[in-house]
Amino acid sequence: MSRSGLYIKNLSGHLSYQSFRPSTLPPKPPIKIDDRLNHKLKVCYRLLGELNGVSRLIPNKALFISMYVRKEALLSSQIEGTQATLDDIFDPHIDKNINQDTEEVIQYLKALRHANERFNQLPISTRFLKEIHAVLLSSSRGKEKEPGQLRQTQNWIGATGEPLNKARFIPPNIEDMHQALSELEKYIHENNDEDLIIKIGLVHYQFETIHPFLDGNGRLGRLLITLLLKQYNLLNEDTLYLSYYLKKNRIEYYDRLMEVRLKGHYEQWLLFFVEGVIESAKHALKTIDDLLSLRTKNMQLLSSLKGSQKTTALALFDYIEAHPIIDITETSQNINKAFNTTSKAVDKFIELGILKQVQGHKRYRTFAYEPYLKILRDGTE
Repeated sequence: MSRSGLYIKNLSGHLSYQSFRPSTLPPKPPIKIDDRLNHKLKVCYRLLGELNGVSRLIPNKALFISMYVRKEALLSSQIEGTQATLDDIFDPHIDKNINQDTEEVIQYLKALRHANERFNQLPISTRFLKEIHAVLLSSSRGKEKEPGQLRQTQNWIGATGEPLNKARFIPPNIEDMHQALSELEKYIHENNDEDLIIKIGLVHYQFETIHPFLDGNGRLGRLLITLLLKQYNLLNEDTLYLSYYLKKNRIEYYDRLMEVRLKGHYEQWLLFFVEGVIESAKHALKTIDDLLSLRTKNMQLLSSLKGSQKTTALALFDYIEAHPIIDITETSQNINKAFNTTSKAVDKFIELGILKQVQGHKRYRTFAYEPYLKILRDGTE
């Protein structure tokens, strides 16, 4: 057996193939933390501490996190080839305009919410992951991929339509998969003196290697990173996701995982993973800073308004921070103002440069909080 595992022969004759049985974690010999990796880990912990501190200062933390989570849902889905944009996700008429791509992102959002609801009720386990998977794949595209069920057949990773014998990687067979999942669950909850960022990186690698579901393994594996950051008390809030970094470095991401399987290069994968945490933390800190600066600037613009105009403007501003693309009819109902009153407030926001008309007829015009969307769009295009 190599450091990372061994290949197991399955079936015989022209049907035979070799699946990969991963070694248990932690690796043997142990991970070597050299000066380079050690330096990156120190930077990583400092940035996570900063992120925890800054997240306490966000005026409407729940709102910010909900926006950031939508971006993560989109990015993680885009890594898997989903063709949707941030504007699609914020479309005020999404129920009428939904397609399979946007539906897939919406299901990811629902899976994230369900994971957070269940996080304090159920330990991270195979049962927990099956629950989240059931929500994740409840879309029209995923419902035939056995949502919430561990795979009962052999899967493989390769080009679309590529046969098993041409696959780039064949995960564990069913028996080995169940054994590996059981061992991974024990490892997640094992108390030892292992560095926690290293541990999370190893868990992500192992989960992607086991590939226990017919579909959705990548999205679920990336969600698992965020959950473990909270499980190990490294982050208090859902303010860091690696999909931004992994999408940008998609080819290297897959290559680093394969290098572990083929050659046992755990340390090279971990250097890449820790750099991903660093870059993602920096990106999160910049996003928070940019959004807070934008909010301060716009609140100052609105502070000069008087009386009922100011009251309506503040209600509209609260609304567009949660719904950055709006139409007037729906907005007026949600902020409990007359259509004409809301329309005048929207016109004022256009004059101030806060809103911009993007499409539609005069009665059903659509407006975007463009400076806000520009910050969130970074990395999604």
